[in-house]
Amino acid sequence: MTEKVALVTGCSTGLGVQMAKALANQGCNIIPLARREEKIKEVAQMLISEYGVEAYPIQCDITNTEKVEAAIDKALQHFGHIDILINNAGTGAVAPAEDITDLQFENELNIDLFGTFRVARAVAKKAMIPAEYGRIINIASMYGLVGNKIAPASPYHAAKGGVVNLTRALAAEWGKYNITVNAICPGYFWTPLTKDTLDTEWFKEYAKGAIPQERYGKEGELDTTAIFLASAASSYVNGVMIPVDGGYTAI
Repeated sequence: MTEKVALVTGCSTGLGVQMAKALANQGCNIIPLARREEKIKEVAQMLISEYGVEAYPIQCDITNTEKVEAAIDKALQHFGHIDILINNAGTGAVAPAEDITDLQFENELNIDLFGTFRVARAVAKKAMIPAEYGRIINIASMYGLVGNKIAPASPYHAAKGGVVNLTRALAAEWGKYNITVNAICPGYFWTPLTKDTLDTEWFKEYAKGAIPQERYGKEGELDTTAIFLASAASSYVNGVMIPVDGGYTAI
């Protein structure tokens, strides 16, 4: 994927950085996009020094349409094209459904679902449809496919379920432009956001019974799925959800 340009949202930490590194290792130039400017500058410098690719960080709040549009314009002014989009930015409200506030629910939908749409819409309209080429990878969740009894998170389930069907809708609309739209549905992976929960003894015991492989995902185990969906190898794969969850959704 040398000379391809990949824009990765939520690329300040965690899975976003891992997938950016995986694509950079395949020769992609990377646009790390997130709210925390100092973090994405650090990520960009790391990608440049470790992989020898070009990295161009852009600070952006994906809940603001004007800022999203401006960010995509800025990316296109720099690179001239955006070939790959990984919609990774997200959040997660955890509380019993009866205690979830309107604001929590609205915030979840605004970031995880509407934010995904805002960025996809701008990238498709400004870059991929004119080029008649694109690979869009939405990061949903296994919780977008099933419910759960261990960590009540109804807004997250609703938002990620929306991302799942948004993926199908966009795949149906944009396939004629040689744009594929697919989703990865990760299971439990260690990240700065999940570490405090996953490291508890009670959650480790739960994982042994809930996950057929009886463990969490390790760093790098999401990478090959992202590379596959971003590359020419998946040219006839469109509108699908790929769980990377150790078998959690199989039982």
